[in-house]
Amino acid sequence: MPTAVKSMALLGAAAAAVSAYATQEAHAQTQEKCYGISLAGENDCAAGPGTTCAGTSTVDYQGNAWTFVPAGTCADVELPGGRMGSLDELDRDLPAG
Repeated sequence: MPTAVKSMALLGAAAAAVSAYATQEAHAQTQEKCYGISLAGENDCAAGPGTTCAGTSTVDYQGNAWTFVPAGTCADVELPGGRMGSLDELDRDLPAG
């Protein structure tokens, strides 16, 4: 295989990898973790001690469980009982234990 063809193939692969990485970075910047808004079993991750990850929250609006929301909207999420979403982990509505 000629060197020029190998170079073009390598360049194409590198460009595809960079493009995929940039797309993932852009998506991450459009989402943010919002604590205390998930219903039981519907969190995206981090549901505190005794849980493993996504879908493991055991209490509605569990303060240490988060869900991805569009960036800039977390503090505007209104919930029953005057609760609000938070960009930081909360000490409210934690499972008994």
